[in-house]
Amino acid sequence: MKQNSEEALKSEIFAEIKTSSDDAQRIKNVAVVGVGVMGRGIVQAIAQAGFDVIAVEKDEESLNNSKEKLEEALDYEIQRWAMTKSEKKSVLSRIEWTTNIEDVKECELVIEAVDEDFELKKAIFKKLDEICPPYTIFVSNTSTLSLTKISEVTRRPDKIIGMHFLNPVPKIPLVELVRALKTSDETFRKVKAFAEQIGKTPVEVYEYPGFVTTRVIVPMLNEAMHVLMEGIATAEGIDTAMKLGYNFQMGPLEMADTMGLDEVLTWMETLYKELGEKYRPCPLLRKLVREGKLGKKTGEGFFKYDEYGRKIS
Repeated sequence: MKQNSEEALKSEIFAEIKTSSDDAQRIKNVAVVGVGVMGRGIVQAIAQAGFDVIAVEKDEESLNNSKEKLEEALDYEIQRWAMTKSEKKSVLSRIEWTTNIEDVKECELVIEAVDEDFELKKAIFKKLDEICPPYTIFVSNTSTLSLTKISEVTRRPDKIIGMHFLNPVPKIPLVELVRALKTSDETFRKVKAFAEQIGKTPVEVYEYPGFVTTRVIVPMLNEAMHVLMEGIATAEGIDTAMKLGYNFQMGPLEMADTMGLDEVLTWMETLYKELGEKYRPCPLLRKLVREGKLGKKTGEGFFKYDEYGRKIS
């Protein structure tokens, strides 16, 4: 009995030590720079998981627009009985909104989620490197750009990693964790733990144009656009065929609308330059982007949508 008691005591002590160690490793202070469609979804997912998060935008107009869009998204969840008003209030209470990037200087993790613009991302990482302490981990949500090249403007290439979320971020359980050339194992472990804490299943990938999800999905989206352009089937027919034929939750054209047609075009152009002909953007996609029909975020793309992003035609 005495031996059993001693073993039980040891187990409790070791459990306490492990818990203390886990708490010490746990990332607590998080910021997201760029709260457009993707950034806003990342902020929501983090806040819903119980973390406080700083949301940074370039100006007051963009910041206020993002706030409104987030509230609309949460109100829609309330209408669907997927969230209560008190839960919405709790989520919003965890978000600090700002246009001053200096406000992130005490954060342990900063996630960049601006447009797929290489020079813009480099400028943001350079600024973050100047204002954040050496222990801060920098994350990019890029889907096609080189993290290794982005990290060259910082003094911490070992603390640069990618978290490629998929849209809509709060609902998609996957995140690709992208290792740059010099990403350390410690950085990977910390970010993997954080991803799991916010309810995501992390998949480890190594830097290469398009990683896994973007590289595999883009040719399908492009081919669906060609099928539509060539008059082989209607947009509704194409999406219905793919949903029922392959058990997709969403057809490729609605999927592209959800991602943002301007973003999809940017991915295709980048992958076309890096990997060749099969990623050449469909002319129909270029036409829609020129016309400002960017998908759900503008209310029209291959289909039309209401203010909540629900397809109406």
